[in-house]
Amino acid sequence: MATDLLESMEQKCEPGNCVNLCIQADSEEEVDKLFKDLSKGGKVDMPINKTFWGAYFGMCKDKFGVSWMINYVYPQNQ
Repeated sequence: MATDLLESMEQKCEPGNCVNLCIQADSEEEVDKLFKDLSKGGKVDMPINKTFWGAYFGMCKDKFGVSWMINYVYPQNQ
């Protein structure tokens, strides 16, 4: 999954931030590890948290300025 730069985030499009790359993780633990590794030396845009849409999610920029969304969707009872 990917998305273009969101106007609501009041950012200027620069190399590396014009898209957000999303990693769909298999667990909260994987989200935590990926987020820690990717945000090291970069910037946390949205801290990891449980969301209203049933996911464990966070957004950050890595040390190169690339924007990342890390997501884990909780299993739904069917």
